[in-house]
Amino acid sequence: MFRGLANLNLVTDDIPAAIAWYSSVLGAAPYFVRPEQGDPQYAEWRFGDDEDEFALMHSTFRPVLAEPGGALVSMHVDDIKASFDRLLELGATAHDPVTPRGGGFISASVVDPFGNLIGLIQSPHWAAAHA
Repeated sequence: MFRGLANLNLVTDDIPAAIAWYSSVLGAAPYFVRPEQGDPQYAEWRFGDDEDEFALMHSTFRPVLAEPGGALVSMHVDDIKASFDRLLELGATAHDPVTPRGGGFISASVVDPFGNLIGLIQSPHWAAAHA
């Protein structure tokens, strides 16, 4: 049924600041911004070996749930400690510290400056599949 991550959307009240921050994190400006004129409301990047789609949308478009819900999406990184430290240096705050999980898996999470939870994972499975 599921064939892969097609799009990850994060939300923010300050799209210009989030675009600048994630451009620093991802090392590139977004390839797609809407609207093309005026204040941006949506921006997309492609990143990683599979060119996964990462997007920011203005919080006015946030889906509203009757009860709390959500998901933690973890991004594979080759050096979790260095990645975690870099995100902290860029202004994220630690949520879960770098933690070995067994079998070579290591995880951590941060909260970006816009309130989004971002997971990091150093996954031997992902690394082997993309070697």
